[in-house]
Amino acid sequence: MEDRNTKKLLSVGIDVGTTTTQLVVSRILVCNIAPGSAVPRMAITGKEILYRSGIHFTPLLNREIIDAQGVTQIIAREYHQAGISPEQVDTGAVIITGETAKKENARSISESLAGYAGNFVVATAGPQLESIIAGRGAGAAALSSELHRVVLNIDVGGGTANLAVFEEGQPIDATCINIGGRLVELETGGDRIRYVAPAARVVLEECGIKAEVGERLSLQEIRTISKAMAQAVKNLLLPGPLPSISQRIMMGPSLRLDYPIHIVTISGGVADFVYTGQEIWQLQEGSRFGDIGPFLGAALGEALLGEQWKLLQPRETIRATVIGAGAHTLNLSGSTIKVAQELLPIRNVPVIKPFARDIPLNPEELAGGMSLRLAPYWSAGYKEPVAIALGGLKGAKFRQIQEVATTVAGVTRDYVAAGQPLILIMEEDCGKVMGQSLASIMGTQAGIICLDQLYTSDGDYIDIGEAIMDGTVVPVIIKTLVFESNQLQ
Repeated sequence: MEDRNTKKLLSVGIDVGTTTTQLVVSRILVCNIAPGSAVPRMAITGKEILYRSGIHFTPLLNREIIDAQGVTQIIAREYHQAGISPEQVDTGAVIITGETAKKENARSISESLAGYAGNFVVATAGPQLESIIAGRGAGAAALSSELHRVVLNIDVGGGTANLAVFEEGQPIDATCINIGGRLVELETGGDRIRYVAPAARVVLEECGIKAEVGERLSLQEIRTISKAMAQAVKNLLLPGPLPSISQRIMMGPSLRLDYPIHIVTISGGVADFVYTGQEIWQLQEGSRFGDIGPFLGAALGEALLGEQWKLLQPRETIRATVIGAGAHTLNLSGSTIKVAQELLPIRNVPVIKPFARDIPLNPEELAGGMSLRLAPYWSAGYKEPVAIALGGLKGAKFRQIQEVATTVAGVTRDYVAAGQPLILIMEEDCGKVMGQSLASIMGTQAGIICLDQLYTSDGDYIDIGEAIMDGTVVPVIIKTLVFESNQLQ
C-alpha cells in the first residue's frame, strides 16, 4: 500500500552492447527515509524483477553502423511480450556499451528509442565508465564490501574486455582492452573466417598466424589465438612493462596496480565458459555462436588460475546488466546554491562520491581521496562531465569551507580547463558559500554548479533543469541505477 512517503515505480533497463541487446522489467519501491520534517531523502528499498527478455544479437547495418530501427523493433517486441506499454513505464535506463558506444550512429539509438525510454538515464558508456557499470552489475563492488578485499572484475563481451577494481564497494581503478569473443567471426559451427577485427589482426600478427576472410582456421590455431588474447588480458594484472600484444590494443592507460588484487571475477558473454574447467575439443562446438567466444572463455579460465588472487564466479555473468532506475525530484532554494545558469539544462551526469561518509578535512587526505576516485573516469581524458558529491561539512566554519574549496579547485583544475563544468553536490546547506569560494579561486569564467541539501550515492545520475520561479529554484532529478545483483528484495 503506497502512502505519500513511498511509491512503486515500473522500471525498465535496456542494455545495448557490441554483441547482444537485452531488456529487464522490474518493480521498484522508492521510500522517503528522512526523519520527520527533514529534507526528503529518497532511497530504493525494494525491487522485484517482473520480466527478463531473451538475449538478442545487436543488429548492425554493417560493421560500423548500428541498425537503430532494428534495436527499437527488438525493444518493441519485448515490451509487448512483457505485457507493458511505454505509458506504463515510470523510469529506467539505457546503457550503450562496448564497441557499440563507438559506432557511427550510437546517438541514434537513444533517439530511436525515445518513445520507449523518453525519461530514462541514457548513458553511452566509454571504456572506463562501462568497466565500472559492469563490475557493479556483476556484483564485484558488493563483494569487495562484504569480504573487505580488493576485487577486480573483467567483463568480456564481443569486442572489449573491461576491467574495474573495487575496494570497500568503491571503484578505485579501471581500464579497457580490445579483446572480445567476436573479434574473430566464423561460420556458425564451422571453421571458415567471416570477419577479423583490427585488434584481432594484431593478435594474429603477434602469434605469427596469417588468416584472411574466407580462409579456414584449425582448432589449434583458434586455441593459440584465444590463449594469446587471454594472456593479453592477464598482462594487465601483472607488474612490470606491458608486453607488445597488450600495449597495441589498449583503449586507455593500464591499471595502476598500486594495490593488491585479492579476488578476480569474470562477467560478460564469455564468462560462463571461464568456470567450466573444460577444454573445448570440437571446433564445431566452440564456434556454435559464430565466433571464438567459448574458446576465449576457456583460455581465460586457464590463464587466471594458480595466481596470487582467487578466481571466483560473480553473482551475474552475461546478465551483469542494469535493470532500471529509480528517480525523484527535489527543489533547491536559489538562496543557498550557486549555478552557472547558461549551462542548464544538463542531463545524465554520473555522480562520483569519493568518500562513503564525511570528507576528511585534512587537505592532503581530501585531495588524495578525490584524485583516486576520479582517476577511473578521467584516465582517458576529460571527455564527459561528472558530478562530485561531498558530505560532512555540517557546522563547518567559513575558513574550513574555503580550505575545502581550495583543495577541490586544485584537483579539478585540468578538468575545468578542458571545458567541463564543475558540478558539486553538497549534502549540507553550504552550496552558495562553497560555490562563491570556488569562483574566487578559479575565476568567473569557470562553469560552476554547486547544489546543496541533496543526498546521492556513488553511481547515481542527475538531471539539472533550468532555473524556475525567477531563478530561485532549480529542479534536480536523481536517478539510481539498479542491477540484478543488488541486495534488495
